[in-house]
Formats: sequence, structure tokens, C-alpha cells
Amino acid sequence: MQLSRARALSLIAAAPLCTSCGGGDSVKIGSKNFTEELILGELYAQSLEHAGLKVTRKLNLGTTDIAMAALQRGEIDLYPEYTGTALLTVLHLAPDSDPKRSYQTVKNAYASKYALVWLDPAPMNDTQALATTRDVAGRYALGRLSDLAAKASELRLGAVPEFLTRADGLPGLQKRYGGFHFKQIKTVDNGLKYQALDHGDVDVIIAFSTEGQLKADSLVVLEDDKHLFPSYAVAPVVRKTTLDAKPSIAAPLNKLAPLLTNDAMQNLNQQVDGTLKREPADVARDFLSQHGLA
Repeated sequence: MQLSRARALSLIAAAPLCTSCGGGDSVKIGSKNFTEELILGELYAQSLEHAGLKVTRKLNLGTTDIAMAALQRGEIDLYPEYTGTALLTVLHLAPDSDPKRSYQTVKNAYASKYALVWLDPAPMNDTQALATTRDVAGRYALGRLSDLAAKASELRLGAVPEFLTRADGLPGLQKRYGGFHFKQIKTVDNGLKYQALDHGDVDVIIAFSTEGQLKADSLVVLEDDKHLFPSYAVAPVVRKTTLDAKPSIAAPLNKLAPLLTNDAMQNLNQQVDGTLKREPADVARDFLSQHGLA
């Protein structure tokens, strides 16, 4: 089930979407095709159902391009999006690590360019990160990315291919920090990167800060002390015409937003991707029930 955001963004084959697949007066909720998006899609859907709205799920659509196209064509009414993805991938603007400024930029641009509304953002920040084991961190005195920049020539990096070319990836690290010339770079599948780190096949991996695996005591996330990585706050992006017709959509989703912290999202992701292998719908239902929203 797990697909990385980075990998999802790189896929270019669009799945066909049906404009007459039903839904009627229901709110059509979409998502992209990785674990966190599936959980968020279910959280949004079940929150609206609890508020008395009829919902049609169109989850697991695919890449950002596919989800955005579906939204613009009216095949879905809303889906979870990240400010960093909107900034870099959709709007083709420079990375911005300031969460408030990043959110305001994408909110204004989506309203003027696409007639789309960003609802309240969650406090979670699913930004990129570099992680290593406590053993490697201790051996090489790694705590910050500045430390890693100086020691990279002694270490092996495990990364998805996109990280090697993106402005907020390896080129950005080299420009902002200097250094970052690794002894070896290995291409790793996102679903296998923690296994590669655990087995000693690589020394450092690219991670996303809300991945459940990062809760393990054996791992260390290195501090981005020069603030390269963009803010990746998540929020529902809704068609303005839908929101005008159904203004009651906003309140339940805005009520949900403050609950989605980094720690909460890590726990939800871990229940799906970890040993429990739970379904996103079940994980979402339990979370909402715990907070009186289902």
C-alpha cells in the first residue's frame, strides 16, 4: 500500500477518471496514492459523514497531477494537499520553510488561479528529513545537517531518484550547506528504505517527518539547522463552487485540523505501515472516535 510522496509525484501515467460515476449531491473526496493521504482522505470523509453530509470516496487516485486535474474537472470536490507540494510542484515557486508564509502564498495563488479554497492547515509538518541510526550518529557525531554536510564523503545515502534533482533535495542541500558529497548514493524504494538502513546497506536515508517508523528509538532525525526543507503543512483543498453550495463542509474539517500533529500522524501511519497492518478507514474511525468526532 505504501508509496512515497516523492515517488507518487514522479509518476506521469494518469489513471482514467469517470465524470459520471455517481455521487449525486454527495461530497466527492479524493486522495493521492500513499498511506498518509489514504488516512487523511478517510479522516475527511468520516468527519463529514459524522456531520450529516453524504460522501463519495474516490481515494487512491495517484499523483498530485492526477488529483489536481480531478479537482479542477469536478470529478472530486476536495482532497488533502501539502503546502510544500503546492508551492514547488503545482505553482513552481521556490521552497519556503516558513509555514505561515508558505500557507498564505498557496492559499492566495490557488484562489486566484484555480478558484480553489484552502481550509485550515493542520499543525503537522510532513517535510523531508534525513535520518540515520543512533549508532551511525554517535560514531560520526551527527546531530544536524551541518554535521552531515562535513561527513558525507564517509557515508552512503539511500534516496529515491527525485531527491537527487529537486530544488529541496540534494542540489538544495549542497547549495545551502556546502559539502553533501556522499561516498555512495544508492537508489532505494521508499517502502524498503528503513530496512536498508537497519541492515547496514546505507548509512543515511531520506525520510518524511510524519512517517511512523521514525518513532523507533534506534533512529535519529538530523536537525535542518539552516532551514532548507519547505514546510509541508496539510489542509483540505476544496472547489469554491462546492464550498459555496455546501458551506457546512468547512466546520468539521477545520475542527479536525488542530488534532493532526506530527506525533498523531506518525501514530496513524505506523498503525497502517507497521506490524499491525490496519486499514486506513479503521485507523481513521478509531482516531475520530477518541476525539468525539465519529
